[in-house]
Amino acid sequence: MLTDEQVLGIRSRFKIFQRKIYLNTCSQGALSDAVESGLQDYIASWHEQGSPWESWVERYEQARTAFANFINASPDEVSVVTSVSAGINSIASALSFSERQKVVMGEFEFPTMGHIWLGQRARGADVKFVKADGKSIPAANYEKMIDADTCIVPLTHVCFKNGFRSDVNAITQIAHSSGALVMLDDYQDCGSRPVDVRAMDLDFYVTGTLKYLLGPPGLAFMYVRKELIPTLVPTLTGWFAQANPFAYNPQHFELSPTARRFESGTPSIPNVYGALPGFEMLREIGMDNVASHVERLTQHLLNNAHDLGIVAKTPADSVGPLVVLQSKDSTLLVQKLAASHIVASNRHDGLRISFQVYNTVDDVEAVTEVLKKNLNLMVRDPASVGSYD
Repeated sequence: MLTDEQVLGIRSRFKIFQRKIYLNTCSQGALSDAVESGLQDYIASWHEQGSPWESWVERYEQARTAFANFINASPDEVSVVTSVSAGINSIASALSFSERQKVVMGEFEFPTMGHIWLGQRARGADVKFVKADGKSIPAANYEKMIDADTCIVPLTHVCFKNGFRSDVNAITQIAHSSGALVMLDDYQDCGSRPVDVRAMDLDFYVTGTLKYLLGPPGLAFMYVRKELIPTLVPTLTGWFAQANPFAYNPQHFELSPTARRFESGTPSIPNVYGALPGFEMLREIGMDNVASHVERLTQHLLNNAHDLGIVAKTPADSVGPLVVLQSKDSTLLVQKLAASHIVASNRHDGLRISFQVYNTVDDVEAVTEVLKKNLNLMVRDPASVGSYD
């Protein structure tokens, strides 16, 4: 467990906290001095050397290795892409729906996951959505829909709308018992706790750097289980997907034998420079420390919301990092928070508060004070109405 002094030391490396309380990591991580320095290193190399592509590509490979270590994979199982959408599209283009047509996913997925797989209907995909039971989607609901016709099960780890955490191990076991593949979207969690793709027995894993990994937008990573790599031939491709991208032969098509075959064009080098210091900072802090701190803040806010009678869309036993509180006017509520120099976000009827290692109990209390003053904007448990009005 991190001490308060250690958290404040980490927090001091993020300039935004000099002016605001930042609780919007679910949309974009705060900018640290380390990441800013990484981006400046890229600019300096461009100024000084003009086009140092050898060193830039070396840094790109360092990012691949750093991410592989972060999730307990090998570098050859990691694809460096410009967005999660690009990675998912590459895999989708490599799958055949001639024998197994079904794509089974929960209704809590981020829109891009639904959009990409719905786009595969023209190639024969039959997309089915698993219904939620209130705030959650039990693994049993997946079991009712996954069968021998299922090709792949895209699965969000943490729902962007309500903070619900999927039972990854149970759903993966259900899918694999029917011969289906599993792709985990960990964008709303990666960087807030340890990740082990082997322990989760995943086929694919996707995430990006701009949220809890504390990096810039425009960079994402995809893990592909090594046994699957040679069996998948993407039709969405490019020169960096080739075995030798620097052969410069447009008439020769030879995909990389590694997960690099799922990449496409020139890498996003500036974002690579920005991402690596984020990984290093989290490694130094320790992911177990990050996870325990985030859980502490999450439970503190959920307890405060309960005491105020505010309905939480997030399950009460959540370990974070995202807490969503139900609001009658979430847009206005975000504006009320902004007036108190608190940065948050909203989706539909939910106020989204997200925690990372740089947040404190005082941040939770600051949000709570604004909520107390704006209970009229919150959806509340009828039994509690009147307690603070």
